[in-house]
Formats: sequence, C-alpha cells, structure tokens
Amino acid sequence: MTILKVARGSDTDSNLAQDPHRVRVEKERTLEAAIGKEVKALRQNQNITVKDLAKQAGLSLGMLSKIENGVTSPSLTTLQLLANGLGVPVTAFFRRFEEKREAIHTKSGSGLEMEREGTRAGHQYNLLGHLGSNASGVITEPYLITLSEESDVFPTFQHDGIEFIYMLQGQVRYRHGAQMFLLEPGDTLFFDADAPHGPEELIDLPIRFLSVISYKNTAV
Repeated sequence: MTILKVARGSDTDSNLAQDPHRVRVEKERTLEAAIGKEVKALRQNQNITVKDLAKQAGLSLGMLSKIENGVTSPSLTTLQLLANGLGVPVTAFFRRFEEKREAIHTKSGSGLEMEREGTRAGHQYNLLGHLGSNASGVITEPYLITLSEESDVFPTFQHDGIEFIYMLQGQVRYRHGAQMFLLEPGDTLFFDADAPHGPEELIDLPIRFLSVISYKNTAV
C-alpha cells in the first residue's frame, strides 16, 4: 500500500485542507451558528467584505462579526437589516438550519437498472442512489456498471462534472482524452468528465466497476 505524503506549503496541501474525520461541535448545530454560516456564505458569494456589509446593513463591525461566528442571537430587526444589505429574503438565513440531510441505502442486487443517455448494447447500469443538490449545489450519482460479451466499445462519453471509477472485476483499457489506462480489479481512475472517455478495449470479461459522477446542478 502506497501512502501519499504531502509537503506542507505545497499547492496540493492547500487543496487537501478539509479534515475528513472532523466532527462538528454541538455549537455548530444551533440556530445561531446556522444563521451565521449563511450570512457569511451569502456575503462571500457576493464578494462583500465584513466592513462593507456592516455599513450597508447599518450594523457595527463587532455585531456582524459575532453574528457570522454564531456567538450571538440576532433579532428579527437585525436579520431584516442584513437581508436588505445582501438583497435576499430573511428566510435565506434559515436554509442551512432547516436543510434535510439525506442518506440512501441500497441493498445488494436492488439497484435501479436503467439506460443512460448514449448507452450502447451490453452496457448495464445499476443506479445505486441519487442525491439532489444540497447547499453545495452538487448532484452525485453512483452506478454499478457491467460490460458483457456483447458490449459495444466506444470512447465517446462526454458530460459535465467529474467521474470516479473503481474496478471490481475483469480488465479493460479505458480512454480519457488522448490517454489510455489499463484498469484491473482494485484500480481507480478519477477524471474530468468533459473530455471524451470510455472503454476502448474489453480485455477480460465480464467487467464490473463502480462509477461515481458528480456535477453542478444547473437547474437552480
């Protein structure tokens, strides 16, 4: 097993700043913390500084800082001032607190068999779950894909987002753009799905792999 060590201060290190084992403290589950996070996110999305928003909303810099950090409970009057300053409805501040967190459990063999756009003969897709976009605006679709003896071979998939493949069975030569990758059980491939990609050569059948596709929800 290869362990990736990332040098501190590198570009990669900055991209891996999120701690996957982090547990939110209880305070972050409170209404105050949820409102503060939403105020900060809305402000940052509009590229407004704390100082500028405080001025636009008619609040002190200290008060706005306390609200964003979730250490004070703002009154409805204060929330209305912030909403006016940001040009959003007051209800926008409660979205994170009320948002439903979903989890989907699919039993073995019970994934929804379906045909994706562009699917060819012998390509079996079992959708293992579907999560609509949450606050991040990202949609994720995991598939169990099986390629049989009759499968067409074509490197013509091309869609928005990113894709992650984990090989379970068989052997396939997989194309991504101008590159070719030999995928065997245990191998992974993580790529920009906007480039043409797909199975180029079916070497050892049947071939089964997990494919997880994530893309931005453009409908909102």
